Amino acid sequence: MKQFQNFEEENIHYWTGRTDGYSNVNQEELASDQKTVWGRVLAEKIAAHFPKKAPEEIRVLDIGTGPGFFAILLAELGYQVTAVDYTASMLEAAAENAKETAEKIRFLQMNAEKLEFAENSFDVIVSRNLTWNLHHPEEAYREWVRVLKKNGLLLNFDANWYRYLWDEKAQKEHEKDRKNLSTSDVRDETEGTDVAAMEAIARQTPLSEKQRPEWDLTVLRVAGMEAKADPEIWKAVWTKEERINNASTPMFLVEGVKKDA
Repeated sequence: MKQFQNFEEENIHYWTGRTDGYSNVNQEELASDQKTVWGRVLAEKIAAHFPKKAPEEIRVLDIGTGPGFFAILLAELGYQVTAVDYTASMLEAAAENAKETAEKIRFLQMNAEKLEFAENSFDVIVSRNLTWNLHHPEEAYREWVRVLKKNGLLLNFDANWYRYLWDEKAQKEHEKDRKNLSTSDVRDETEGTDVAAMEAIARQTPLSEKQRPEWDLTVLRVAGMEAKADPEIWKAVWTKEERINNASTPMFLVEGVKKDA
């Protein structure tokens, strides 16, 4: 087994290896109804918060863009989009997936926990399936709040992906998911992935054992955000495949607004 000097090196190595498979998933989403579903959810949330602003007036930061799904959607909808990821191969895949839309997106390699932007730079921050994977998620949230403008909007979609490693009840539910999946007519989303390697990383990430989104709300409020959660957002955005694969770990939305003072 390859020896790593630190968590960041291990994490980048893993996600570099996952790039092609993850990019294929994003390509499928972009070619399916998921593009419309997610585009509508994001646009409605942003429009509701900025009713007097046109998309081209709104600066959006996509943190942990991966192969670019959110960035591409939002750029096509007319928003000013900057997309960051810590893994170079993910950014390369994102630019390829964006095709001609890539010219409208600023892609930057950057650590989500140490953003290289000035304070009050963005109107909106979006992220999907990232925070669980961070080594210092509390620091990341503080950084995200820092670069948001006053009254800026945060939309973070995530789940308690690896809580089953720490919680006996969650473990039993996870095993039930795997059993139900084996008798279903949908694809196993873990096919082609190194589950053991991912679990090894998850054991080092503090959010794997936290109860979320309660943890997120507490941290964001301390950081100066008005925050709320929608634990049923999965009902609006997940496919049948996602619902069966991840029945015991439903996606939630953490939505925050940066206070004026």
